[in-house]
Amino acid sequence: QVQLVESGGGLVQPGGSLRLSCAASGSIGSTNTMGWYRQAPGKQRELVARATSGGRINYADFVKGRFTISRDNAKFTVYLQMNNLKPEDTAVYYCKCQLPMGTGGFRDYWGQGTQVTVTV
Repeated sequence: QVQLVESGGGLVQPGGSLRLSCAASGSIGSTNTMGWYRQAPGKQRELVARATSGGRINYADFVKGRFTISRDNAKFTVYLQMNNLKPEDTAVYYCKCQLPMGTGGFRDYWGQGTQVTVTV
């Protein structure tokens, strides 16, 4: 089992910054992908950014140049630095850890979510 604990959400004005953290514990292994997703009210959950243990990073187009994902592999922790926040970034942000399975598939683990609200 894998447990994910998120922190760092909150209320911020447009143009402000927040840093999210997600610490993973349990049977993780050295090969994994950790990332951030978000879900706004009435919308589907969407990818924000993800990073593999091998260093590959993907960003959603709507956050390129504003958000930065980083990892501390020794601590099994992933961070999301969010700058120049906009009201449309308001959502619950979820951390996900994806692990390869011996059968060739993957198993996903999710955090409980942290609220980010961007408003004047």
